[in-house]
Amino acid sequence: MTDLNKKDKDDKKAKGDTKAKESEVREQIVTYEIYADMPDDGNRYEIFDGKLELMSGPNIFHQAISGKLHLLLQSCTSDYIVLYSPLDVILSKTNVMQPDLVLVSKDRWDIVSKRGVEGAPDLAVEILAPGSRKRDRVRKHAVYEKHGVSECWIVDPTARTLEQFLLVDGRYRVGELFEEQDRVVSERFPCVSFAVDELFKGDVLERLASLN
Repeated sequence: MTDLNKKDKDDKKAKGDTKAKESEVREQIVTYEIYADMPDDGNRYEIFDGKLELMSGPNIFHQAISGKLHLLLQSCTSDYIVLYSPLDVILSKTNVMQPDLVLVSKDRWDIVSKRGVEGAPDLAVEILAPGSRKRDRVRKHAVYEKHGVSECWIVDPTARTLEQFLLVDGRYRVGELFEEQDRVVSERFPCVSFAVDELFKGDVLERLASLN
């Protein structure tokens, strides 16, 4: 056997071993430690109550909105750490989310580590995508509520709205539904102040919005 053929055979075996390991992981109760030990296959995953789930890749319009929101929240950087995806938010050993953006109070630096955010951020933001609407609006919303994330925003690029949920007595209630020129504000985050339509303004965002 030539060295080239042997290399091809070894590469195929390595890929087969990786797929077998990923399949095995999906069938068992997955903890953060198991997830962190998985080989990097270029995909993004979340863990829901011990079940590993593949995330669909965000489209370019989604990413542009995320970048714009990150800029609009720079007004909060004196009091909060502003972080954005890809980012592991480790709410428990069996619930690990990747919100699009989070705010963590600088008084809570202890929950930020090299691994990610290890505990409930003060704010979690999800930007809806065609393949993630149910996951973000229902399932992740419930996980954030369960683990005490004090405020959650759902940004809908299609409707061009921002829906605010506030944690009250352990349950989320709707704060406001902001749209068009409504100014997004929060009693919990006085640093927040921007109009919803600012999220979608700009030559690049408007051009991306027009693409199929």
